[in-house]
Amino acid sequence: MNAMTIIRLIFVAVFLFGCSSSPRAPSGGVVDELTQKHMEDRRWRSADELKRDYIKLASESSLPIQEALVKVVGTDTGNAIQSIADKIYLIENAKYTVDLTYYIFSTDIVGEAVLGALCNAVKRGVDVRIMVDSLGSFSFVHSELKGLKECENEAGYLKNRQGEITNSRARVQAVVFNALTELASDSNRRSHDKLLVVDGAYPENAFVMTGGRNISTHYYALDEIGEFDPTAFKDIEIIIRPLPNASATTSAAQLAEYYYSVLFSKPGNKFITAVLDYEGVMEKHQEKLMELKQKQGFKQAYQRAAEHTQQGFSSTKTRLAHELDNLINDNLVSNYSSNKLKNANSISGILGRVGFENYDLKKVRIVSPYLFLQSDLLKDEALIDENVNVTLEWLNKDPDRTIEIITNSVLTSDNFSTQAVIDMHTAPILLMSPEQREQWLDSDLEVNEENLEFTSSETWKKLVNHPRILFYQLGKDDAVPLGGDQYYGKLHAKFVIADDKAFVGTTNLDFRSLIYNNEMGFFLFNGVVIKELNDQFELLKSQSTRWGSDEWLSMRHKVRESGGLKGMTTKKQRLIYKTLENTGLIYQF
Repeated sequence: MNAMTIIRLIFVAVFLFGCSSSPRAPSGGVVDELTQKHMEDRRWRSADELKRDYIKLASESSLPIQEALVKVVGTDTGNAIQSIADKIYLIENAKYTVDLTYYIFSTDIVGEAVLGALCNAVKRGVDVRIMVDSLGSFSFVHSELKGLKECENEAGYLKNRQGEITNSRARVQAVVFNALTELASDSNRRSHDKLLVVDGAYPENAFVMTGGRNISTHYYALDEIGEFDPTAFKDIEIIIRPLPNASATTSAAQLAEYYYSVLFSKPGNKFITAVLDYEGVMEKHQEKLMELKQKQGFKQAYQRAAEHTQQGFSSTKTRLAHELDNLINDNLVSNYSSNKLKNANSISGILGRVGFENYDLKKVRIVSPYLFLQSDLLKDEALIDENVNVTLEWLNKDPDRTIEIITNSVLTSDNFSTQAVIDMHTAPILLMSPEQREQWLDSDLEVNEENLEFTSSETWKKLVNHPRILFYQLGKDDAVPLGGDQYYGKLHAKFVIADDKAFVGTTNLDFRSLIYNNEMGFFLFNGVVIKELNDQFELLKSQSTRWGSDEWLSMRHKVRESGGLKGMTTKKQRLIYKTLENTGLIYQF
């Protein structure tokens, strides 16, 4: 692939070029054409300024594989606190630009601290773009973004590559994705992205951070006042740095900034303006930043951030992938496969090809809080026979193949509807015969889970101890909510390992993520990072229970007996699943 082709495929920066207007230069500020051009590239465009459907173009243009430096920020509580410390540290040390988009951006101590750091960045001359999803970060006013906009009144001027103050003034450009008030938006199409890009166009300074963590205390092992919380989400992220000699066409950070620009100016997004005075909100953000920095756990992590964001990286090849086609395609269920074929960079499309076209593939390891079967969508299109067990067909092609899965249990899940699909459809399809599934779905628990003859039979033991399909769920029956002394949190990590390749990103493997949401992440090829992800898999497995085992049945029994919403929904899982399946609501989860 030649350089010109790659340039076109990197989301065609030509979309970003237009008429520019420069602010009045400060005394002594230099006129720097490259800085002015970059600021124009980064400007939000309204729908009537867009000359093409850039979402469609970005889907059709196959993105390059790029060498980069990568490290994993793991699933334990220590890494969770380190993650938010790293984010704030990177924002506070940005030299030129910061771009961030999160599905959930909460106005808790974490969210406000991030906004305080962004405000300080603008004041010292760093150009900031921020985007939140209109449903995931629902607000009638978005005063938090308007408070950040206030920082423009004291914005500094950007420096050029030579360190000189230029005549380009920093901005705060804040956008609500698919705003409910915008005619071109679609409330059912969401941006599930979690992405931070710092100095994306400057490879020597650039960082990209992505994975499952939103901006909210729950993801960083912190409670509402910033103290340690052992019940937090178990999540995972990667930090990516371009190679020191990377160019615009070989830098994963530059590519991530281009990707951000396309998503940022999607028709239906709303550009935030502030008419009233939100100075008090801006000041509150600063107060929360200082408050968080005084918390002992965060303070220690922040002191490590300089080292943590510079050391421990290893070289690997990366490929950015996304589901941008979900934002523009029609007939999302009935034309699922043809829609995926139109997106050369589809996460689910690439994963499918890795599984079914790589004949040497031996081991697949999947971690996802929500886990539906992509093959069900192909069966709905009549591309696969309804009675075919795709997993067994894949396994039967090579006796050395194995599949290991970690997902949530009824104890750790935060979504009882999707958990019902996992326990009543996904796992049974993978492990049970049609006759067993029929008995398993009987609404009378005394026919299945409470039937010792059923769960002690040789047939049941065979499926539980399947040597090549190993299905685990986070949590054990010694959890604190069940009267024990262990905390297991909630699984929110999303990654896949296929031999010496992997994917880390934002996508859950449920129908909503496969069909409606935009998702993003990076495929990784070879290197130390694959071992790091396998280590994280083993850590999660040690905190999980094998589906169908005696301990698993005990855990479910204790949850049912514990009462409350979890107890009731665990008792009613079969009814919930059948309702979702019969009404078609399963496609919304």
